[in-house]
Amino acid sequence: MIHLRESSAVFFSAFAAVQLKKCMYSSLWLYPVLLLTGLVAGLIDSIAGGGGLITLPVALAVGMPPKIALGTNKFQSSFGSFTATYYYLKHGIVSLRGSWLGILFTFLGAAAGAWGVQQVNSAVLNRVIPFLLLIIVIYTLVTPKFGDLEKRPRVTPSIFFVIAGLVLGFYDGFFGPGVGSFWAMAFVFFRGMDLTKATGATKLMNFTSNIVSCIIFLAGGYVWFGAGISMAAGEIIGARIGSHMVIRKGTSLIRPIYITIVIVTTLKLLYNAYSR
Repeated sequence: MIHLRESSAVFFSAFAAVQLKKCMYSSLWLYPVLLLTGLVAGLIDSIAGGGGLITLPVALAVGMPPKIALGTNKFQSSFGSFTATYYYLKHGIVSLRGSWLGILFTFLGAAAGAWGVQQVNSAVLNRVIPFLLLIIVIYTLVTPKFGDLEKRPRVTPSIFFVIAGLVLGFYDGFFGPGVGSFWAMAFVFFRGMDLTKATGATKLMNFTSNIVSCIIFLAGGYVWFGAGISMAAGEIIGARIGSHMVIRKGTSLIRPIYITIVIVTTLKLLYNAYSR
């Protein structure tokens, strides 16, 4: 059932991209399709990350230049990550008091990354990141109990949040794909969280980097508001549904979707980097 849902999401992304190339900016069908795109992305993103695998191809299919596609994606994903974060905070999955240091350094890292991507070419990351994600896939597959139970933390919160916040915040602001997988992996491996708590903490950090990046892209004029608002409406609905599912079903839901999303992200990035 879970794999069928993921396969449907990938199929929907490809289908939506084809339809949007036909309708472009003028069709009345554009905005309902974008809303549905955001809904599917928000649902998946709130569970295991990877919503950008759906929204970015659609944004590019509409004809947005890459930087505007990135900026618009950050704009709409900010709404989904906020909705998921609020839901996880409300149900005690993640704590603001225990995460303030991570928020601070993720803020700084994302600001540097979002500024940097507007200055340089991200081709190197296109080639390096897929292999890092591949390591995550292999580690998760050979560790059947990965994220099932909480364990003793390997590093202190201060060290973890300073390093992870700067590195992953910068990466999300600069490039982005797979950052949810990196955060979840880091929370499980270094902080000993189970996947449910790691997912909640990941959404808080994602929201931080999303909103900072969004502000910087807005300042640069790289956001198409019509598309962004349509997808944001869908993101809010999808994130609400997905967050509820995580809290009800826990790691039994997250683990297979998490693995699937990392594999799909890896394959897509490898294709993008080496198909030319």
